[in-house]
Amino acid sequence: MTGLVDVLVVGAGPTGLALAAQLAAHGVRPRLIDRSLDRVHESRALAIQPRTLEVLARFGVTDRLVADGNSAVRLHMHVRKRVLTLPMFDLGLHDTAYPYLLFLSQAETERILEEHVRTSGVTVERGVELVDLRTTADQVTCRLRHRDGREETVGARYVIGCDGAHSAVRRAAEIAFEGSSYPQTFVLADVEADSLATGTAHVFLSEAGILFFFPLGRPASWRLLVMRPPADPTPPDAAVTLDRVQALTDGYTGGTVRLHDPVWMTNFRLHHRAAAHYRAGRVLLAGDAAHIHSPAGAQGMNTGIQDAVNLGWKMAHALHGGAAAGLLDTYELERAPIGRMVLRFTDRAFTIATSTNPLIRFARTRPHPAGRPSPDRPCVRLSHRRRARRPVPAQPTVSARAAFATARTQGRRPAARRARDARRATHDTAPGHRRAGLASPAVRSASGLGGRRPGRAAAPGP
Repeated sequence: MTGLVDVLVVGAGPTGLALAAQLAAHGVRPRLIDRSLDRVHESRALAIQPRTLEVLARFGVTDRLVADGNSAVRLHMHVRKRVLTLPMFDLGLHDTAYPYLLFLSQAETERILEEHVRTSGVTVERGVELVDLRTTADQVTCRLRHRDGREETVGARYVIGCDGAHSAVRRAAEIAFEGSSYPQTFVLADVEADSLATGTAHVFLSEAGILFFFPLGRPASWRLLVMRPPADPTPPDAAVTLDRVQALTDGYTGGTVRLHDPVWMTNFRLHHRAAAHYRAGRVLLAGDAAHIHSPAGAQGMNTGIQDAVNLGWKMAHALHGGAAAGLLDTYELERAPIGRMVLRFTDRAFTIATSTNPLIRFARTRPHPAGRPSPDRPCVRLSHRRRARRPVPAQPTVSARAAFATARTQGRRPAARRARDARRATHDTAPGHRRAGLASPAVRSASGLGGRRPGRAAAPGP
C-alpha cells in the first residue's frame, strides 16, 4: 500500500473539481484522479445557474467564468414560419449579482476550475482509474490502475465518487442506480451553421419535436441538439455523419440552415436515474454518479457542483474532528431531495418536448398568446420565492413556464451589494460562516453549533 490519504476523489469533471476546491479551501488536500488522459474539449454542459456562480465566487473563479461566458443570450423561436424573439431567461432575481443564466461550455468551465485547484495545491492525476475498493471501519482500501498498466493500492479515510453516470465508485460500493432510459435517440453536435443570427439561441418547433441551436463560441460556434424520428432505426452507438445531421436539421428548418465543419458529433440516449443512497459508510457519491436526467433546464452540472460544495465543507469539518459523526449524514438528507426534485422536473419537461400525443404535438407548435413577450412581461420568466427564515441547501432553480427553464432558487436573503454577494451562502458553507444561522437543525447539531449564535461559531480548524 502506497499510503493513507484523507480523501480520494474519483473523477475530475466539474463536480470533482468543485469538491477539490472546497476541500482545499478548508484545509484538506484531496487526491484527485481521473481515468481520462485529458479534460473534455467538447461543449457538453452549456449553462451555469446564478446559485452556482454564487457558490463558486468564494473560490475567486466566478469573475473569470462570467468574462468568458455569455450572459445576454436571447431566444429566437421558429414556429410555423414565424420567428418570435424572446428574452431567454429573465430570472426575476434582485438579490444576486448574477441574475442570469451564463452560457459557457463545460470545456471552459473545467479549464478554469482545474487552473484554480492547481493553484490550491491539488493536481489532477490523469490516466488513473479506480478498479476496486474494500471498506473497513476506519478506511477504504482502493486498487488503482495507471495508464501504463501499473496497479497501486492506496488507503483513504473517505472515497467520493464524482465519476459520472457509469461510476466505478458507485458500482464497487454496490449502491443501486434506480430509474430507466428514455426510448428516444438524440444527436448532439458542435458545428458551424450558416444563416443563424449570432449571440442568440434558436429553437425550431414542429410536431415531430424540437431542434435546438445554442451559441457556443468555442470549440465551435453552435451546439446542435435534435431528436431522431421515432421510426429511425439508428442504434445509439452508430457513427454520426454530417450528411445525416444535415438531413435531420432540414426537417425542422426547411433547408434554410447549412451545417459545416463539425468539431464533435454523437448519438446518445437519455436516462433518469438516482442512486438509492448518496453514502455507504466511507464512500459517498456526488453529481452524475448520484443522479442523471435529461438536460432540460441546464440542471446536471449545476446540481453536481452544488452537491460538491455542500459535501466539501462537511467532509473537511468531519476530518478536522470538529463535528459529530452525523454531520456527513446531513449531506444525503439535504441533497437527495433536491436530486429527486430535479429528476421530476426534467422528466416532465422532457416528456412535453418529445411527446407524440396529438394534443401535445399540436400545442407545441402554437405558442399561447399569453406567452408573447411584452416590455413589462417577459415570455420566459423564472419564479422566485423568498424564504428568508426557511433554510434550503444550495440547489438549482425550477421554472413552471418553460421546458428548458431552471429550478426554483430557495434559501436566499436580499443582498444590496456585489461585494457581499460573493460571500453569501446558506449552510453549504462552513458552520463558521456569518450565515451559519441559516443551517438546518440537523446540521447545526452535527457540526457542533448547538444553540450558539452563528457569529460566534468556531471555524472548522486549519
